[in-house]
Amino acid sequence: MTQIDETDNDTAREASGVTERSKRRDLIASTLGNVLEWYEWSAYAVFASFIAAAMFNPEDPISGLLSTLGVFAVGFLMRPLGGIVFGLVADRRGRKFVLVTTMLMMAGGSLAMAVMPTYQNAGAWASLLLLMVRVIQGFAHGGETATAYTYVAEIAPRRHRGLWGSAVFIAIFGGSVLAYGVAGGVTSIMPDDSVAAWGWRIPFILGAFLALAALYMRRNMGESEVFDEHTTGAEKPAPLPKAQVARTIVLMIAMTSGVTAAHYTWTSYASTYAITQKGMDSGTAFWMTLTAQLIALATLPLWGWISDRVGRRPMMLIFAVLMIALSLPLTAMITAAGWTLLLASAIALVIVAIPGALLSAILSENFPTRIRTRAIGFAYSISVAVFGGTAPYLNALLNSLDVGWLSSVYIIVLCACTGIACFIMKETKGIDLKDA
Repeated sequence: MTQIDETDNDTAREASGVTERSKRRDLIASTLGNVLEWYEWSAYAVFASFIAAAMFNPEDPISGLLSTLGVFAVGFLMRPLGGIVFGLVADRRGRKFVLVTTMLMMAGGSLAMAVMPTYQNAGAWASLLLLMVRVIQGFAHGGETATAYTYVAEIAPRRHRGLWGSAVFIAIFGGSVLAYGVAGGVTSIMPDDSVAAWGWRIPFILGAFLALAALYMRRNMGESEVFDEHTTGAEKPAPLPKAQVARTIVLMIAMTSGVTAAHYTWTSYASTYAITQKGMDSGTAFWMTLTAQLIALATLPLWGWISDRVGRRPMMLIFAVLMIALSLPLTAMITAAGWTLLLASAIALVIVAIPGALLSAILSENFPTRIRTRAIGFAYSISVAVFGGTAPYLNALLNSLDVGWLSSVYIIVLCACTGIACFIMKETKGIDLKDA
């Protein structure tokens, strides 16, 4: 009898080991795909000046209008819309289905960017084609982010959900770093006229080929057990209280508002501020920002691991307090010297990495399975669109009016909202997502 029990235990442990290994493979597949999604998204921003010169003509009113609409549609409409629509699909068809679909859309968009005609060849049709590709990519990107947050949290072991969830923000930083790295390589080995003529297409050719490999890996991912158990459950779940769901969504928007504003300010605008306001060399600012992002990226697993031990709320409150206290001093630290941007950005981004590592776990732990992805897609996308995506433009506007210090005040106010939301929200560390 003892021998049989030991055999059964060995079999159970072996089966558990296979499951754990398969989940780790799924985590890698999801993360690598997410890195490439963010790489392709960031590559457009990095090469925006070259792309604009090739695809738009400011003297052509139609082309100029399409340029304006392209920035608006992708930045402020398509990502939130993609998060909501794909979130709904993910809650009905499954997380894997959406992750494969969005990867395919981003890969197709990247390939189209690599081969599309220029304004010189096709006139305003080239501008329209670029707009269409960016709309599709923006739509896919919104769905990818929301679904990745959900999927990683659902396949993660309960005791390590914070650690595993940090992989999503590792992908965000990793994709940006990869795009900046490729941009640095292309612009270093090629003269500007060659980059303007055809070199700007290289990152998208590379992205399309890498995306095919990521797509293959994602096709072999398993669906999350949490979702499968929900869809195969015999009992019909009770209706969700609409007021409670709405309250949680508002709470999550408030909680992420300071995070997204600080993140976009220090990843997208800090280098621009150093160049335009402090006279720093653009190449120096580029490499200092890239190095700061790498430093912050390395800390993400640590913050996720700590949150699995001390809880989500204490870590979020630490972020809010530190960012409120240091926003003004860190901005004031930046001068024309490269090391000042490196130090200020590294400190700020390491602080931003604290909530970044936790977002997948926190957002997933606050919504029930049947609406989890669409709720995350709505709450997070709205927060990014309203507070994050607009932060660089608001920073530029305030500095142009000689009241740049107000941009730090803006972040301080939003981080105060994050802190208040953390006081209100319950601690969710280690909960069973089926009970969320």
